[in-house]
Amino acid sequence: MLISVAGQFCVDLVPRLSSARVEPGKLFDIGPLDIRLGGCVANTGLALRDLGADVELQAMIGDDPLGELAVKLLQAGGQVSARLTALPGVATSYTIVLEPGGADRTLWNHVGANAQFDNAELVGDLLHLGYPPLIPAVLADGGAPLLSLFERARAAGMTTSLDFAFVDPESWLGTLDWPGLLGVMMAVTDVASPSVDDLRSMLGIEQPGSLDLADALCRDLIAAGAAVAMVTAGEHGLALRAAPAARLASGGRVLAALGPSWADAALTLPSIATHLVTSTGAGDAATAGLLCGLAEGLGPEASGRLAAATAAAVMSGRRPTPEVIAGLAPGLVRS
Repeated sequence: MLISVAGQFCVDLVPRLSSARVEPGKLFDIGPLDIRLGGCVANTGLALRDLGADVELQAMIGDDPLGELAVKLLQAGGQVSARLTALPGVATSYTIVLEPGGADRTLWNHVGANAQFDNAELVGDLLHLGYPPLIPAVLADGGAPLLSLFERARAAGMTTSLDFAFVDPESWLGTLDWPGLLGVMMAVTDVASPSVDDLRSMLGIEQPGSLDLADALCRDLIAAGAAVAMVTAGEHGLALRAAPAARLASGGRVLAALGPSWADAALTLPSIATHLVTSTGAGDAATAGLLCGLAEGLGPEASGRLAAATAAAVMSGRRPTPEVIAGLAPGLVRS
């Protein structure tokens, strides 16, 4: 099955820091700069490629030097089908990742060309889109562009999948009606895979992240219309739930035959990450593991284990190749 991954795409600029110090007028010595592809399209799409899935990437870049660099990085990383549209006079999106040792990352993002992304080619069996807060054109008119895209994808028999991103409450995005938008989006979403922190920021939840909260949010996403929901909770692990068989049967080519094994599934899995190099892209990697499991026809537990192992691989600084996954999830049987 072919999985299309579309939406937010950027270049990550990652200075190696021993600490994060900001003092006007001071000069601090830091390590070298890592430059790599980032965002949902690169993180989820390339993890899917590494897992052995058939994948196509769709995103927008600018016609600037950073866009040229993004193309070169993509070509250097291995064979993958990609449709990168270069927009004239527009800057390529980038993210400065501040990740001092022993602390969670801080992300400074310039939306750039992603601001104009509002559509995707309907290619393959599953369309995964991320992240609406960072591709704001899909949120216009109460989410009408996203609704139209997913309705057309589902009419073509495709399975729709959606991931989110943190919403800065101090930005204009924080003023949007996220509970209402979430309802619009879940009505046409077959697979949802946000993080606890994504949903906490969108819904104004003050309760700290935990597996219990992840499971409760999974239940809410299923009630709102999703057929399969996975909510990641960082170092705590992930929660996974599925709707009844009738909803799965209407979930496009990927989900249609999974009802007997997935109907009403509910489980939580602890994180298996033991060696933390980075947390950047871990949630996207978990999504890749879930989507790969669904495409391969794995059951809920096997798909959840694949999601957890894919995230753990990325957190340890490794690519989630079949060999790495086999070492992290012994006994996991894949097609």
